[in-house]
Amino acid sequence: MYMSLLVSSHFAATWALVGLIWTIQLVHYPLFAQVGRETFAVYHQRHTRQMTWIVAPLMLAELLTAAWLVFAGSSEPWLLASLLPLAFNWLSTWLGQIPLHNKLAKGFDAKAHQRLITTNWWRTAAWSLRGVCLLMNSL
Repeated sequence: MYMSLLVSSHFAATWALVGLIWTIQLVHYPLFAQVGRETFAVYHQRHTRQMTWIVAPLMLAELLTAAWLVFAGSSEPWLLASLLPLAFNWLSTWLGQIPLHNKLAKGFDAKAHQRLITTNWWRTAAWSLRGVCLLMNSL
């Protein structure tokens, strides 16, 4: 019973992040350019602070449930395949997205904004791939 709950929790966390990343990619990040230079820093600060309350618990839940599944002995091929994009998303977030957000926190920078959108497509693809892997795992 607990394995079923663990698998369901992992699936839910991942698919919540899939929906969230597509929303960020198609709605939030493109709108950064429309905020205006004079109010961008305040807007960006509020955006990152409020998004962190949503993203951080979901990413932690996804990571911890994945680790728990692996350490509990799950050797499902689709689950194991989904671990590579999981690792990529964490590395990309810490090495790419957070530094770009830190740059944007100082004020709107068109090059940093474009790089944020461009590099986030890789995370969007990786989370989507994770979601498909876990869907295949549940079939």
